[in-house]
Amino acid sequence: MDARILIESFAEFARNKNVDRPTMIRILEDVFRTMIRKKFTEDDNFDIVINADKGDLEIWRFREIVDDNSEDIWDHDKISLSEAKKIEPDFEIGEEVSEEIKLEDFGRRAVMMARQTLMQKIKDLEKDILFQKYKDLVGELIMGEVYQVLPREVLLIDAEGNELILPKTEQIAKDRYRKGESVRAVVQRVEMVNGNPRIILSRTSPKFLERLFESEVPEVFDGLITIRNVVREPGERAKVAVESYDDRIDPVGACVGMKGSRIHSIVRELQNENIDVINCTDNLELYIQRALSPAKITSIKIEQENGRVSVFMKPDQVSLAIGKGGHNIKLASKLVGYEIDVFRDLDESEEEDVDLDEFVDEIDDWVIDELKRVGLDTAKSVLALPKEDILRRTDLEEETIEDVLKVLKQEFE
Repeated sequence: MDARILIESFAEFARNKNVDRPTMIRILEDVFRTMIRKKFTEDDNFDIVINADKGDLEIWRFREIVDDNSEDIWDHDKISLSEAKKIEPDFEIGEEVSEEIKLEDFGRRAVMMARQTLMQKIKDLEKDILFQKYKDLVGELIMGEVYQVLPREVLLIDAEGNELILPKTEQIAKDRYRKGESVRAVVQRVEMVNGNPRIILSRTSPKFLERLFESEVPEVFDGLITIRNVVREPGERAKVAVESYDDRIDPVGACVGMKGSRIHSIVRELQNENIDVINCTDNLELYIQRALSPAKITSIKIEQENGRVSVFMKPDQVSLAIGKGGHNIKLASKLVGYEIDVFRDLDESEEEDVDLDEFVDEIDDWVIDELKRVGLDTAKSVLALPKEDILRRTDLEEETIEDVLKVLKQEFE
């Protein structure tokens, strides 16, 4: 293999990868200087001239002529007079000899080694370019095509054929993937593993929801509406706090769209994730009320030093505030940055009762559904019946009913 083929093949790659000319020349020179050091030990008295466009290579060796009996004759940058005269008979002591070294002078093995080194440099450069490209895209929305579905991750490829990884932990639980389909996600992080770039995507990140709003709502993309905060329980529920600096723009209405036209496409992308869009405000009490929507609050007590908020509401509003699986109150707490405690606000004439949905953390959903099926939807309605009646009317086991009664009794003790 001659120098022209080496240089032209590398130059073509460099142009395809948008590598700048100085970087391309530097890599080529490094490869040839490695060859020189292996053959001549030192390379500081060599000049390398590369014309990447034409594939030309010139390697020049410079040495000072010394007397045959000089002590310096063995220095790498010296040459004896007798050796110099073999190159040019008119040379004299003290002059400099410039000698062109051909690539074939290094031997076939050295040239093959240079080719391998160059190929490795090409691979390393390609990996570095890929790493830098996706490092700049962290937090940005991209699209990839599914090419392999594995138990712990889904592998995708981008438009250039680069591998992207969507781990199970970054997938929405309801997501189902088929080979060849297009998937949208954000770049979560990029890391080097054993010298190879590993590009991790996410569909559960709050950034993913934020980028979807940017793609679906022109006012958000243009900066007329700012997304102040996003909190999510992926696939279940999300809360998005938005703000507009233009009084003429209703940020919530713009994000939802006419009859929900804008937000529906986002909800479908997130497997029917329930999205609450909230108008952000510096009024903390009002912000908490909006965060706990659709529940209606009677009063609020804020303990800033403890980072806690106590909210009081009618008993029929408590289950709305907590939400299915406790998602609503959990997300509201994250959104406002305070731990929210919910209390029932009872009049003296009212007898306290608790909706069964409020016990989702202690009683399984299917058990609550079975009780509701026979008309038992509050704690006291269950406790009012003998255990035998509940056993007869439902498909629940006696042990399960005893556990339920124990939990409900503790609520009123």
